Amino acid sequence: MLTNWNLRCYCQLYIQNVYTIMKNISLRVDDEIFEDTEKMISQLKKARNRYINEALEFYNQYQKRALLAEKLKNESEIVRGNSMDMLKELEELDDQY
Repeated sequence: MLTNWNLRCYCQLYIQNVYTIMKNISLRVDDEIFEDTEKMISQLKKARNRYINEALEFYNQYQKRALLAEKLKNESEIVRGNSMDMLKELEELDDQY
């Protein structure tokens, strides 16, 4: 059975997990993008703020993956160069014996 104290603690934990600190920003949006966004939030019945937050989250994930792919590509090229040098040295050793 929940006592008043337990209920207050539970509510505080719930509120802390549900509500996050939000930052206010101001941005300028192209007319066409704004109109498309307004149509989408109307069709989805979603708050503009929620829609923009989800769009930014999605774009951040996309950019992180793009950066990671570029990093892996660069590191792969470095390793490939080292692997080719190592292979050449091994072939030279093999030719000697």
